[in-house]
Amino acid sequence: MIPLNLRILLLPPCMKRLPCCATMAPRRKLLSGGQSLIPLMKLRLATPAYLIDINRIPGLDRLHERNGFLCIGALTREADLERSELVRAQYPIVCDTARVIGDPLVRNLATIGGNLAHADPANDHPATLLALEAEIVATGLEGERTIPVAEFFTDFFTTALRPDEILTEIRIPAPPAGSGGAYVKLERKVGDFAIVGVAAQVTIDATGICARAGIGLTNVGPTPLKVHSAGGLSPGQAPGPGQHHAGGAPRG
Repeated sequence: MIPLNLRILLLPPCMKRLPCCATMAPRRKLLSGGQSLIPLMKLRLATPAYLIDINRIPGLDRLHERNGFLCIGALTREADLERSELVRAQYPIVCDTARVIGDPLVRNLATIGGNLAHADPANDHPATLLALEAEIVATGLEGERTIPVAEFFTDFFTTALRPDEILTEIRIPAPPAGSGGAYVKLERKVGDFAIVGVAAQVTIDATGICARAGIGLTNVGPTPLKVHSAGGLSPGQAPGPGQHHAGGAPRG
């Protein structure tokens, strides 16, 4: 059951109001897709006094490339990532990740911004974004700032967002030619949280040498983890036998 002493504030469709909503009520939670928050409220593990619905804020669901980055608005649904031709063609590891989150009903509502801001160490996107060296855009009363995803998660269900800030965008650098990757997770049954998950993104240059290797891990600690050493798969080395098949179609 959801607690009775609850008020829902529906923000008007005005981007200028967004920086104010993080401080407009005590014991507040922002509502985007609600696929993590609402179950916690039903179990009384989260008891906000106010839910602030940000779904009508324009521009937060944009998905496009700009200045060498894939820019994903915080309100972009998992289903939109899964179906996007741009994501499938140029950033397939992001599509790999989105398609194993929950089930189609969940993916039609769940947002990537909510997934990240919730900071559950069992969530799937953080490992992938670590492998891709993504950036988080936070918007607050003092304007925007960019946070490297490796610095965004600080503890269980805790992020580097300040009290007056809201996650508004995710920026993923466009992978160079010769890049490929995949996200794979071990789960009890389809749609479950990961027992453990691994994201890997590798770039092989024209000479067959590994130019970059990014690896992120899900649900192996209080925060998602970035792997800094991967044995034979390290920058400056030629991949060993079988390592060329790490997954994903190379870009370029």
